[in-house]
Amino acid sequence: MGKLDGRVVIVTGGARGQGEQEARLFAAEGARVVIGDVLDEQGETLAKELGSDVARYVHLDVSQEADWDAAVSAAKDAFGKIDGLVNNAGILRFNELVSTPLEEFQKIIQVNQVGCFLGIRTVAPEIAAAGGGTIVNTASYTAMTGMAYVGAYAATKHAILGLTRVAALELAAKNIRVNAVCPGAVDTPMTNPAQLDPGADPAAAGEAVAELYKKLVPLGRIGRPEEVAALALFLTGGDSAYITGQPFVIDGGWLAGVSIV
Repeated sequence: MGKLDGRVVIVTGGARGQGEQEARLFAAEGARVVIGDVLDEQGETLAKELGSDVARYVHLDVSQEADWDAAVSAAKDAFGKIDGLVNNAGILRFNELVSTPLEEFQKIIQVNQVGCFLGIRTVAPEIAAAGGGTIVNTASYTAMTGMAYVGAYAATKHAILGLTRVAALELAAKNIRVNAVCPGAVDTPMTNPAQLDPGADPAAAGEAVAELYKKLVPLGRIGRPEEVAALALFLTGGDSAYITGQPFVIDGGWLAGVSIV
Protein backbone atom coordinates (compact mmCIF):
# COMPACT_ATOMS: atom_id res chain seq x y z
CA MET A 1 0.00 0.00 0.00
CA GLY A 2 1.32 3.41 -0.99
CA LYS A 3 0.77 6.59 0.97
CA LEU A 4 -1.01 8.18 -2.01
CA ASP A 5 -2.96 5.23 -3.40
CA GLY A 6 -5.92 6.48 -5.43
CA ARG A 7 -4.77 10.10 -5.48
CA VAL A 8 -4.41 12.24 -8.62
CA VAL A 9 -1.91 15.07 -8.21
CA ILE A 10 -0.74 17.86 -10.52
CA VAL A 11 2.92 18.80 -10.03
CA THR A 12 4.05 22.02 -11.70
CA GLY A 13 7.65 22.47 -12.71
CA GLY A 14 7.67 18.70 -12.71
CA ALA A 15 10.16 18.03 -15.50
CA ARG A 16 13.33 18.45 -13.45
CA GLY A 17 14.70 19.33 -10.03
CA GLN A 18 12.37 19.22 -7.03
CA GLY A 19 9.30 18.77 -9.21
CA GLU A 20 10.77 15.74 -10.94
CA GLN A 21 11.59 14.10 -7.62
CA GLU A 22 8.09 14.88 -6.33
CA ALA A 23 6.54 13.30 -9.41
CA ARG A 24 8.72 10.21 -9.05
CA LEU A 25 8.06 9.81 -5.32
CA PHE A 26 4.32 10.40 -5.61
CA ALA A 27 4.07 7.83 -8.39
CA ALA A 28 6.06 5.35 -6.30
CA GLU A 29 3.59 5.92 -3.46
CA GLY A 30 0.60 5.04 -5.62
CA ALA A 31 -0.49 8.41 -7.03
CA ARG A 32 -1.27 9.18 -10.63
CA VAL A 33 0.67 12.27 -11.55
CA VAL A 34 0.12 15.04 -14.07
CA ILE A 35 3.48 16.66 -14.79
CA GLY A 36 3.18 20.29 -15.83
CA ASP A 37 6.12 22.26 -17.19
CA VAL A 38 7.41 24.31 -20.12
CA LEU A 39 10.32 21.88 -20.64
CA ASP A 40 8.38 19.68 -23.01
CA GLU A 41 11.08 17.19 -23.99
CA GLN A 42 12.13 16.51 -20.40
CA GLY A 43 8.55 16.34 -19.20
CA GLU A 44 7.47 13.93 -21.91
CA THR A 45 10.48 11.73 -21.23
CA LEU A 46 9.69 11.56 -17.53
CA ALA A 47 6.02 10.76 -18.11
CA LYS A 48 6.96 8.03 -20.57
CA GLU A 49 9.40 6.54 -18.07
CA LEU A 50 6.79 6.48 -15.31
CA GLY A 51 4.20 4.93 -17.64
CA SER A 52 0.94 6.10 -19.18
CA ASP A 53 -1.13 4.40 -16.50
CA VAL A 54 0.67 6.48 -13.88
CA ALA A 55 1.70 9.78 -15.46
CA ARG A 56 0.81 12.34 -18.09
CA TYR A 57 2.75 15.36 -19.24
CA VAL A 58 1.05 18.64 -20.13
CA HIS A 59 2.65 21.87 -21.30
CA LEU A 60 1.93 24.33 -18.49
CA ASP A 61 3.15 27.90 -18.28
CA VAL A 62 1.82 28.61 -14.80
CA SER A 63 1.47 32.33 -15.53
CA GLN A 64 -1.17 31.65 -18.19
CA GLU A 65 -4.83 30.99 -17.33
CA ALA A 66 -5.46 29.06 -20.53
CA ASP A 67 -2.62 26.64 -19.73
CA TRP A 68 -4.12 25.95 -16.31
CA ASP A 69 -7.51 25.23 -17.86
CA ALA A 70 -5.88 22.85 -20.34
CA ALA A 71 -3.94 21.09 -17.57
CA VAL A 72 -7.11 20.51 -15.56
CA SER A 73 -8.90 19.12 -18.60
CA ALA A 74 -5.95 16.83 -19.40
CA ALA A 75 -5.83 15.54 -15.83
CA LYS A 76 -9.55 14.80 -15.72
CA ASP A 77 -9.52 13.20 -19.16
CA ALA A 78 -6.65 10.93 -18.15
CA PHE A 79 -7.53 10.08 -14.57
CA GLY A 80 -11.09 11.28 -13.93
CA LYS A 81 -10.45 13.68 -11.05
CA ILE A 82 -7.90 15.87 -9.28
CA ASP A 83 -7.40 15.79 -5.53
CA GLY A 84 -3.90 17.18 -5.12
CA LEU A 85 -1.72 20.02 -6.37
CA VAL A 86 1.92 20.84 -5.82
CA ASN A 87 2.64 24.41 -6.93
CA ASN A 88 6.34 23.82 -7.47
CA ALA A 89 7.18 25.86 -10.58
CA GLY A 90 9.32 28.92 -10.01
CA ILE A 91 12.18 31.02 -11.34
CA LEU A 92 15.11 32.76 -9.65
CA ARG A 93 17.15 35.74 -10.80
CA PHE A 94 20.10 37.32 -8.99
CA ASN A 95 20.17 41.11 -8.95
CA GLU A 96 20.42 43.96 -6.47
CA LEU A 97 17.11 45.75 -6.06
CA VAL A 98 18.21 49.11 -7.46
CA SER A 99 19.53 47.38 -10.59
CA THR A 100 16.53 45.13 -11.17
CA PRO A 101 14.62 46.07 -14.33
CA LEU A 102 10.85 46.32 -13.89
CA GLU A 103 10.38 43.70 -16.60
CA GLU A 104 12.51 41.21 -14.65
CA PHE A 105 10.67 41.92 -11.39
CA GLN A 106 7.28 41.48 -13.07
CA LYS A 107 8.36 38.25 -14.78
CA ILE A 108 9.33 36.70 -11.45
CA ILE A 109 6.00 37.79 -9.96
CA GLN A 110 4.09 36.33 -12.91
CA VAL A 111 5.68 32.91 -12.61
CA ASN A 112 6.16 32.52 -8.86
CA GLN A 113 3.30 34.48 -7.34
CA VAL A 114 0.62 34.70 -10.03
CA GLY A 115 1.35 31.10 -11.03
CA CYS A 116 0.67 29.94 -7.48
CA PHE A 117 -2.52 32.01 -7.31
CA LEU A 118 -3.80 30.66 -10.62
CA GLY A 119 -3.05 27.11 -9.51
CA ILE A 120 -5.06 27.50 -6.32
CA ARG A 121 -7.91 29.29 -8.07
CA THR A 122 -8.16 26.81 -10.93
CA VAL A 123 -7.56 23.52 -9.16
CA ALA A 124 -9.20 24.04 -5.76
CA PRO A 125 -12.76 23.68 -7.16
CA GLU A 126 -11.74 20.38 -8.76
CA ILE A 127 -10.26 19.13 -5.49
CA ALA A 128 -13.45 20.12 -3.69
CA ALA A 129 -15.53 18.28 -6.29
CA ALA A 130 -13.41 15.17 -5.65
CA GLY A 131 -14.29 15.33 -1.95
CA GLY A 132 -11.24 17.19 -0.71
CA GLY A 133 -7.49 16.90 -0.82
CA THR A 134 -4.33 18.96 -0.56
CA ILE A 135 -2.41 21.86 -2.01
CA VAL A 136 1.32 22.23 -1.34
CA ASN A 137 2.89 25.53 -2.35
CA THR A 138 6.63 25.88 -2.80
CA ALA A 139 7.83 28.97 -0.97
CA SER A 140 11.42 29.30 0.20
CA TYR A 141 13.80 29.85 3.07
CA THR A 142 13.75 33.45 1.81
CA ALA A 143 10.03 33.64 2.58
CA MET A 144 10.99 33.60 6.26
CA THR A 145 13.88 36.07 6.15
CA GLY A 146 15.79 38.29 3.76
CA MET A 147 18.62 37.56 1.36
CA ALA A 148 20.65 40.06 -0.61
CA TYR A 149 20.44 40.01 -4.42
CA VAL A 150 17.23 37.97 -4.63
CA GLY A 151 14.75 40.71 -3.72
CA ALA A 152 12.18 39.96 -6.40
CA TYR A 153 12.31 36.23 -5.66
CA ALA A 154 12.05 36.77 -1.89
CA ALA A 155 9.10 39.11 -2.37
CA THR A 156 7.17 36.46 -4.31
CA LYS A 157 7.98 33.78 -1.76
CA HIS A 158 6.73 35.98 1.10
CA ALA A 159 3.55 36.46 -0.93
CA ILE A 160 3.14 32.70 -1.35
CA LEU A 161 3.03 32.28 2.42
CA GLY A 162 0.21 34.83 2.55
CA LEU A 163 -1.67 33.00 -0.19
CA THR A 164 -1.12 29.72 1.64
CA ARG A 165 -2.61 30.99 4.89
CA VAL A 166 -5.62 32.63 3.25
CA ALA A 167 -6.30 29.59 1.07
CA ALA A 168 -6.08 27.32 4.13
CA LEU A 169 -8.71 29.41 5.91
CA GLU A 170 -11.05 29.66 2.95
CA LEU A 171 -10.76 26.06 1.78
CA ALA A 172 -10.84 24.21 5.11
CA ALA A 173 -14.63 23.85 4.95
CA LYS A 174 -14.19 22.09 1.60
CA ASN A 175 -11.82 19.55 3.14
CA ILE A 176 -8.78 21.02 1.40
CA ARG A 177 -5.57 21.46 3.35
CA VAL A 178 -3.02 24.03 2.14
CA ASN A 179 0.58 24.18 3.32
CA ALA A 180 3.93 25.48 2.11
CA VAL A 181 7.40 23.99 1.88
CA CYS A 182 10.25 26.46 2.40
CA PRO A 183 13.48 24.97 1.08
CA GLY A 184 16.88 26.45 1.67
CA ALA A 185 19.59 25.79 -0.86
CA VAL A 186 18.79 22.63 -2.83
CA ASP A 187 21.03 21.05 -5.44
CA THR A 188 18.97 21.79 -8.55
CA PRO A 189 19.66 23.73 -11.76
CA MET A 190 17.84 26.77 -10.33
CA THR A 191 20.13 27.03 -7.31
CA ASN A 192 23.23 25.89 -9.21
CA PRO A 193 22.99 27.19 -12.81
CA ALA A 194 26.36 25.61 -13.63
CA GLN A 195 24.44 22.35 -14.03
CA LEU A 196 22.96 23.81 -17.22
CA ASP A 197 26.13 25.43 -18.59
CA PRO A 198 27.74 23.15 -21.21
CA GLY A 199 30.98 25.05 -20.83
CA ALA A 200 31.22 24.59 -17.09
CA ASP A 201 33.18 21.90 -15.29
CA PRO A 202 30.48 20.03 -13.32
CA ALA A 203 33.00 18.64 -10.83
CA ALA A 204 34.52 22.04 -10.09
CA ALA A 205 31.09 23.69 -9.84
CA GLY A 206 29.89 20.96 -7.52
CA GLU A 207 32.93 21.34 -5.29
CA ALA A 208 32.45 25.11 -5.08
CA VAL A 209 28.79 24.75 -4.14
CA ALA A 210 29.61 22.04 -1.59
CA GLU A 211 32.25 24.22 0.02
CA LEU A 212 29.93 27.23 0.19
CA TYR A 213 27.12 25.40 1.95
CA LYS A 214 29.50 23.52 4.20
CA LYS A 215 30.21 26.95 5.71
CA LEU A 216 26.67 28.38 5.63
CA VAL A 217 24.50 25.45 6.68
CA PRO A 218 24.72 23.85 10.16
CA LEU A 219 24.26 20.37 8.70
CA GLY A 220 27.22 21.10 6.46
CA ARG A 221 25.81 20.50 2.99
CA ILE A 222 23.35 21.59 0.33
CA GLY A 223 19.94 19.92 0.34
CA ARG A 224 18.84 17.23 -2.08
CA PRO A 225 15.64 17.53 -4.14
CA GLU A 226 14.56 14.09 -2.89
CA GLU A 227 14.47 15.51 0.64
CA VAL A 228 12.10 18.29 -0.38
CA ALA A 229 9.96 15.73 -2.22
CA ALA A 230 9.68 13.70 0.98
CA LEU A 231 8.32 16.77 2.79
CA ALA A 232 5.83 17.43 -0.02
CA LEU A 233 4.73 13.79 0.27
CA PHE A 234 4.17 14.19 4.01
CA LEU A 235 2.01 17.29 3.43
CA THR A 236 0.06 15.56 0.66
CA GLY A 237 -0.57 12.31 2.51
CA GLY A 238 -2.63 11.29 5.51
CA ASP A 239 0.22 11.63 8.00
CA SER A 240 -0.38 15.41 8.00
CA ALA A 241 -4.18 15.20 8.29
CA TYR A 242 -4.41 17.83 11.05
CA ILE A 243 -2.00 20.34 9.50
CA THR A 244 -3.03 23.29 7.34
CA GLY A 245 -1.95 26.87 6.74
CA GLN A 246 1.64 26.26 7.81
CA PRO A 247 5.13 26.91 6.39
CA PHE A 248 7.64 24.07 6.73
CA VAL A 249 11.29 25.09 6.54
CA ILE A 250 13.69 22.48 5.15
CA ASP A 251 17.10 24.11 5.09
CA GLY A 252 19.62 22.05 7.08
CA GLY A 253 19.36 24.55 9.95
CA TRP A 254 20.34 27.59 7.90
CA LEU A 255 17.50 29.76 9.27
CA ALA A 256 18.33 28.87 12.87
CA GLY A 257 21.12 31.42 13.02
CA VAL A 258 24.83 31.98 12.67
CA SER A 259 27.32 29.41 13.91
CA ILE A 260 30.74 30.52 15.15
CA VAL A 261 32.23 27.06 14.64
